[in-house]
Amino acid sequence: MPNWAISYVKGVEAVNYRLGRFAMYLLFAIMAILLWSSVTKIAKIPALWTLEMAQFTLVAYYLLGAPYSMQLGANVRMDLLYARLPIKRQAAWDIFTIFCLLFYLGVMLWGAVDSTAYSFQIGERAPSAWRPPLWPIKVIITVSFALMILQAIAHLIRDIAIIRGIEIDRPFTGDVDR
Repeated sequence: MPNWAISYVKGVEAVNYRLGRFAMYLLFAIMAILLWSSVTKIAKIPALWTLEMAQFTLVAYYLLGAPYSMQLGANVRMDLLYARLPIKRQAAWDIFTIFCLLFYLGVMLWGAVDSTAYSFQIGERAPSAWRPPLWPIKVIITVSFALMILQAIAHLIRDIAIIRGIEIDRPFTGDVDR
């Protein structure tokens, strides 16, 4: 494998690993927001912002963690036949399916960029009593899809390396499928 490809894989996986580890802690932020919501409702002074903020944080948690999940091999897969294949055949099958994933993610990224640009142009706000601006969460969604595409390409490079009999070490992940 060329050095640039190995550097690309390691660079993308380093970014996604750190961002994924950060995203894991957003779960605590969601719990704090929902706890605050419960406390204010019991005190009969409900906060208007808590439900939407919990939803926005959940979106960030889920989407920023997606590339990390793919990197760890924690994504859902139909292993009925796949797990029985030799590693090189698994890599060949992954190469085929990665292109389907890249097409899907490309369409999603295109829509996310368009939606984010629209949100900036008109100053879009949520239709609620709190009325927060929507551009911050839309930027997070757009960045998450871009990072997922970069991780899918890194996965593709790893699969090509496996077929060629080359192993790219995984400095961040420890336990993975292969």
